[in-house]
Amino acid sequence: MNQDYIKPDHWSIIEEGFDASRVKSSESLFSIGNGAMGQRANFEEQYSGHTFQGSYIAGVYYPDKTRVGWWKNGYPEYFAKVLNAPSWIGIDVIVNGEPLDLYMCKKVEDFKRELNMKEGWLSRSFNATLQNNTIIHVEAKRFLSLEFDELGAIQYRVKPINIDAEIIFQPYLSSGISNKDTNWDDKFWDTLHVKHENQQAFIQAKTMKTDFHTCTFMESQLFLNEKEVVLLPSVKTTETSISFSFKQQVKANETVAIHKFGGYTVDRNHEKEELISAAKNVLKTAVNLGFNALLETQKQAWANIWDMADITIQDDVKAQQGIRFNIFQLNQTYLGKDSRLNIGPKGFTGEKYGGSTYWDTEAYCIPFYMATKNQQVAKNLLEYRYNHLEKAIENAQKLGFKNGAALYPMVTMNGEECHNEWEITFEEIHRNGAIAFAIYNYHRYTGDYSYIPEKGLEVLIGIARFWQQRATFSTDKNQYVILGVTGPNEYENNVNNNFYTNYLAQWCIYYALENISKIEADYLPDYTRIMSKVHLSESELIDWKAVAENMYFPYSEKHQVYLQQDGFLDKELITVTDLDKSHRPINQKWSWDRILRSPYIKQADTLQGLYFFEEHFSIEELERHFDFYEPFTVHESSLSPCVHSIQAAKLDRMEQAYTFYLRTSRLDLDDYNHEVHEGLHTTSMAGTWMSIVEGFGGMRVKNNTLSFTPKIPKQWEGYSFKVNFRNHILKVSVNQNQTNFELISGDVLEILVNNKSLVLQKKQLQTLN
Repeated sequence: MNQDYIKPDHWSIIEEGFDASRVKSSESLFSIGNGAMGQRANFEEQYSGHTFQGSYIAGVYYPDKTRVGWWKNGYPEYFAKVLNAPSWIGIDVIVNGEPLDLYMCKKVEDFKRELNMKEGWLSRSFNATLQNNTIIHVEAKRFLSLEFDELGAIQYRVKPINIDAEIIFQPYLSSGISNKDTNWDDKFWDTLHVKHENQQAFIQAKTMKTDFHTCTFMESQLFLNEKEVVLLPSVKTTETSISFSFKQQVKANETVAIHKFGGYTVDRNHEKEELISAAKNVLKTAVNLGFNALLETQKQAWANIWDMADITIQDDVKAQQGIRFNIFQLNQTYLGKDSRLNIGPKGFTGEKYGGSTYWDTEAYCIPFYMATKNQQVAKNLLEYRYNHLEKAIENAQKLGFKNGAALYPMVTMNGEECHNEWEITFEEIHRNGAIAFAIYNYHRYTGDYSYIPEKGLEVLIGIARFWQQRATFSTDKNQYVILGVTGPNEYENNVNNNFYTNYLAQWCIYYALENISKIEADYLPDYTRIMSKVHLSESELIDWKAVAENMYFPYSEKHQVYLQQDGFLDKELITVTDLDKSHRPINQKWSWDRILRSPYIKQADTLQGLYFFEEHFSIEELERHFDFYEPFTVHESSLSPCVHSIQAAKLDRMEQAYTFYLRTSRLDLDDYNHEVHEGLHTTSMAGTWMSIVEGFGGMRVKNNTLSFTPKIPKQWEGYSFKVNFRNHILKVSVNQNQTNFELISGDVLEILVNNKSLVLQKKQLQTLN
């Protein structure tokens, strides 16, 4: 049973009614971020019920020492953990001597929480009857500024209803925090200084081992009936906290409010000794502008994002809410300003997966950022991997590879592998192929080749070297095989000849060879520079070609499909439809042994290859593979429904495509996998965008030309999206009877629609029936 308490709405995520059992799920769903920091939607006031407190700073992590029962050579020393950072949002509220705590109140009525995605703010309102019978009305609103990304702002209002009240606000900072996700219960933070000056407070802290220095800061203003009240607060400090106390007498039905400004300055962006002065500058800006003016800048910043990134859907509120939620969370997580950062699977909403970078970025996120931002944003994501090339070579060396072979990590913060399950770390090597595919995808979409001679070719050479060394020549098959791998379907470990892995390996080698030839012919200075660095010999290229030309792919003549791996047909092939529903999800109900022997597929595996390389296969082949593998797929990975939605739309299976779209777009809102309390599935949200633009819109790049095959689910009256293709902004609007194309900016653009040429002029609407 999926959850269904989120109210359908076009632009907001809304919860009505207070239910303590939903608090942790809502803390995830209502999370806010601005690319530089983020936080779960924890209450500002104290809360004694079950809660998952979480505030996170982009790029700040801790190397948590690996914990395994049996150490294996090559294991990473640590698993990187995104750190729960010192908290600045806290405001204890005391009413007539009674602390406000929703878990302890006699009654909570008219509770409403709203995440306004259009304008980028989070609010709560409720009436609470405290243990001392005082009834209060509370309204709280907060946001993390996009314009000033070290700053967050809170407006917290209290109105006593039934009697006059003494209201005490105690805004505080605390570095006495711990991670929910930890191997050894290490101390992650060391508090260096707790300071205050006038109305400002600062906690300087550093991370253990990684030595990131941070300053957490705050300043508050008090208002009575909208007029500022100047009060000198009392101050209380401990070794890890500081709180100010503002006391105000308030008549019944008057409103007292506190405006709190807080955030982080970090030595990734400032000198260590300048962190407090940088924080003072942020606070000066905040206080000078004030909460309301800052909120207006927030609304405008989000309006600018939505102008390009929005997808509209007519006559299907849940589908509309779902896609906007996904687009909103992606932009809260990563805005492309800093090439040192990347996109973690949970974004800023939880600690699972360490907050690190996975292959999700290259396989799912880059298309979204290429099409909804300028191309530099996607280029920054490619440069992130180039900057880690030396570490990728070191990672491969630790596993016995040589001569500059590069194995990119499954999980990383700084280029080092930090995932310590052997079947993933050593065997899920297909991630290397996603890095190369992203380079190809970037060039294919943007037309910008400059990255490849400047940086990308070195990455491609390292990856091709890895694949050539990882392949084994089978005298029995007289072909090259790749043994002992885990494909995208993590419900099969240590298999031989995973089709997707073998196909990627072959393609990567061919793609590297193609670019070596092109750069030698057209970019000779770059070619000379690169070859002097990588020492690539002719005999090595011959070895590469031998592997690529003689790669083995398991194939079933009976089913006329490529096999997911050598032993797939040895399994008991019972489809998901015939699986007892009480056994789902199998990853929570079955032993790992049983899962590994089953035919059940966690996410697109062979079909992931057919998605990437669709143009290599006939429509009949695509159809046969979809019909064979989808019935065994349990979709217990967030990355699964989007790929299946795109492929179902390609095959005109529109009902299936729509069902998969709803699942991917509302995966967290409806909590399909019963795990949203741990955080959101941020990287798969880009797949939701792809399922509309590439699935229903049919967007591809064919022969250097943007191409569409528009389709529409019967449940929708219409939908529209914009893409930035090579500095041309194109709006596509599809309804049940026709499709409109409008070139909003850029010169003339020729596109293909259902394989026919259409020439678009700027500001001219073209309609096709």
